[in-house]
Amino acid sequence: MHIPATLVRGGTSKCWLFNQVDVPAGRGELEKLLVSAYGATDPVELDGVGGATPTTSKAAVVSASPEPGVDVDYLFAQVGIGTGSVEWTSNCGNCATGVALYAVAKGMVPITGDRTRVVMRNTNTGAVLEGVVDTTGGVVHHFGRQTVPGTRAGGVAVGLTFRDPAGGTTGLLLPTGQAAQDLPVPAAEPVRVSMVDAGAPVVLVDAPGTGRTGAEPLERMGTEVPWLRTVRHTAAPLMGLLKPGEEPGDAVPKVGLVGPPVPYTTTLGEQIAAEDYDVSVRMLSMNAPHPAIGLTSAVAVAAAWLVEGSVVCRTAGGPTEEWLRLGTPAGIVAVRCTDVRDGLPRRVTVQRAARLLADARIYVPESSRVHVPETGGTQAA
Repeated sequence: MHIPATLVRGGTSKCWLFNQVDVPAGRGELEKLLVSAYGATDPVELDGVGGATPTTSKAAVVSASPEPGVDVDYLFAQVGIGTGSVEWTSNCGNCATGVALYAVAKGMVPITGDRTRVVMRNTNTGAVLEGVVDTTGGVVHHFGRQTVPGTRAGGVAVGLTFRDPAGGTTGLLLPTGQAAQDLPVPAAEPVRVSMVDAGAPVVLVDAPGTGRTGAEPLERMGTEVPWLRTVRHTAAPLMGLLKPGEEPGDAVPKVGLVGPPVPYTTTLGEQIAAEDYDVSVRMLSMNAPHPAIGLTSAVAVAAAWLVEGSVVCRTAGGPTEEWLRLGTPAGIVAVRCTDVRDGLPRRVTVQRAARLLADARIYVPESSRVHVPETGGTQAA
């Protein structure tokens, strides 16, 4: 049995994209298929197409959207590594970057000159995003020169904008009603945090208040994972992300450290001066240090920047420009907040890059056979 799929790089993630017509519509059958295709019961995902890291074990199912004003819907899947399960509650901006290019390349959205806008709805969270794809000359490009922190490889430029990102999951930018508060973490000292829902629910820890900097190297961040998981699990019910009796997961809320700018060396060996950026950020991706920053996390940090008293605003100072420069392990990621009304950004934009890497048939064992529609193909229905 084989399933058509396209491998894309979006920003600093890799993601297999599937057309909805080629995979099961039911969540249970789809999860069974992805676990088998990725080899997700194996912690190194050797017998599958998974990348064995949180940023390369991702998938999305793309379809034409029935929603007026929206071009495509996409269901994002964070495929577990060694868990044999799939996490469905979050969104991924880097994969959305790839979805925008995919939609244009596969004819789901017609090219409109040198720039083609793709309006996408993430069906996990209801978030609506716009991807402006470079189609210079009125054609799809498979290569480009746009780079992003975390890789020196170029890609096709995609400007990614989150529309009305505040409260997408919980209904409120500040789910607890507080810009910052002391979180009573079990078996540890209380920590000062801002719990924010914009792009995704995120817990941002005031790093200096815990004896950390917010600019820790990835190796040091690896040692912080158990503690940060405790912070995440403590915050989840306070943010309304757990139903009674549910066990906390490791996808939402996202969690990380925030601190003042300091000189540091990126993972690519580049020297960054403190004056080059506004705030240090170190996030987790599931249970591993993120090599850069997830775009939904970047949106949350930027939205928190607008909130007086938040750990981001206190660290970086109040907003004086549209752009906030985040110092991440991979380098500086700039996020732009525009159309701000009553302290809420209606549009948050990050410049990204994407590239189609392969069109493939993924073979899965007969034991994973599930019902797939007979339409076949990878073009839009």
